[in-house]
Amino acid sequence: MTEQNPYEQLRVTEGSSFEDIQAAKSRLRTEYEGNEEEIRKIDTAYDAVLMDRLRLRQEGKIKVPDRIRFPEKLAAPPSMPKVDLAKNSPAWMQSMVDTPSRADILRPLGVTVGLSALVIFAPTAVQIALIGGVGSTFYFLYRKERKLGRAVLLTFVGLLLGLLLGTFAYGLVAGLFVNLPIEIGVNAFASILTFLIFWLISSFLR
Repeated sequence: MTEQNPYEQLRVTEGSSFEDIQAAKSRLRTEYEGNEEEIRKIDTAYDAVLMDRLRLRQEGKIKVPDRIRFPEKLAAPPSMPKVDLAKNSPAWMQSMVDTPSRADILRPLGVTVGLSALVIFAPTAVQIALIGGVGSTFYFLYRKERKLGRAVLLTFVGLLLGLLLGTFAYGLVAGLFVNLPIEIGVNAFASILTFLIFWLISSFLR
């Protein structure tokens, strides 16, 4: 390489981008690989160009790209640590809560919809529908863990909770059913709420 100004030595111009200057340096170092004298000149020219760029930047004659001025903007935001709820929850909760598949959710939901429609359109069939709800909930629970006592207990708790809450809540919302074409009495309302609780229990507990 002959004696030239630093830009000519790197075979770039004063208008070249920072990436072009870096690429030129790498290309020349590869071209003169093994020639320590020329490599030294390339590195010296590169340092001189950087110093000249720094001077021009300080004088406001060139604009520094945001990716160089604010590299933190390009950095990906730190990801939030994943919290494993299963590991952090109490042991008794881990043994009770299930992670159902789509089928495990839809099958009990289908039963819930069917039984709810039955008590709405055939109010006299409330007792039969409740028996069906109890039986289906017990079945869905028992088939998961094969634990008879737990399946019976959860089904009974769901039945009791649903009937109590349904009867209490009906007094608060009864006025909403006045103008409906189909009469929904307290028994039907409490049954529907019970079926919903049955669905939650059979889908998300085990």
